[in-house]
Amino acid sequence: MAAARLGLKCHIYAPEADSPAFDVAARQTIAAYEDEAALAAFARDVAVVTYEFENVPAATAAHLTKLRPVFPDARALETAQDRLTEKSFLRGLGIATAPFAAVDDPQGLTQALKTIGRPAILKTRRMGYDGKGQELIRADSDTGAIFRGMGGQPLILEGFVPFEREVSVIAARRQGGEFRAYDICENIHENHILAQTLVPARLDTATLQKAENLARRICAALNYVGVIGVEMFADASGGLTVNELAPRVHNSGHWTLDGAVTSQFEQHIRAICGWPLGSTRRHGKIDMRNLIGAAALDWPALAGQEGTALHLYGKGEARPGRKMGHVTRVTHEK
Repeated sequence: MAAARLGLKCHIYAPEADSPAFDVAARQTIAAYEDEAALAAFARDVAVVTYEFENVPAATAAHLTKLRPVFPDARALETAQDRLTEKSFLRGLGIATAPFAAVDDPQGLTQALKTIGRPAILKTRRMGYDGKGQELIRADSDTGAIFRGMGGQPLILEGFVPFEREVSVIAARRQGGEFRAYDICENIHENHILAQTLVPARLDTATLQKAENLARRICAALNYVGVIGVEMFADASGGLTVNELAPRVHNSGHWTLDGAVTSQFEQHIRAICGWPLGSTRRHGKIDMRNLIGAAALDWPALAGQEGTALHLYGKGEARPGRKMGHVTRVTHEK
């Protein structure tokens, strides 16, 4: 939709026949990510390729790179897809992360717990989000049962990080190095799912600048092109620990649709097409709330509220824990 507003046409490639993007795109291909013939036909019809979530196989991005420019590139995708690769990359830049260790078997889990201690969180290295694919290990936990319950997937053990706030930086970079970041977001989670985003985050100026500088360093190290979400923990002394990278537009940046001069979606299109990046200036103080599960059923009341921008995603069933939409309230500052 952001691309169409700029006069660009989109061709959507997805394996699902009911992809929501099909409703608003010029063309579509329904095929598996591993279907090289379909990928080649798709590539012939486009000028540049991007992706909207990090579960696209890195091999697919690498294959398309031989045919068309792909942004963010396959390296950025591969780095963010695997928690061990991601944290090793950050540690290599000298950026603080939670203590971590790879876990391949029950003995490896026992050894990692000796080093990291309890409580700790055992996570799948791939495909986890919104609290999925992770288990808390307490002092009295049956680690053998927890390991078996993870289904034999590659795992990572992460130590706890004491923090005061969870924040994220939504930033964009284009080829040549132009970089812009939106004001830092403060994120409040419920049941491991993002429930509310406040902008600006309630941090001092030095910590806000430090967060932006971390995102800038990460983008430069990856030679990143596009919008990125960098999730961090902020402690009471102003320290920052990077938790995750999202090589895409991010839920905590949805407020930019109504609260910034340039939305994160338009910014992403600008970056991957090589256009100048747009202004990230806010229109005011932001309070964005996700509509999770049955909360979306209150849409008639929300639609009638003065100063509320309602976004519904068109999903058929309001299941518990499912993000159905969001509302943004902008308080104009004097």
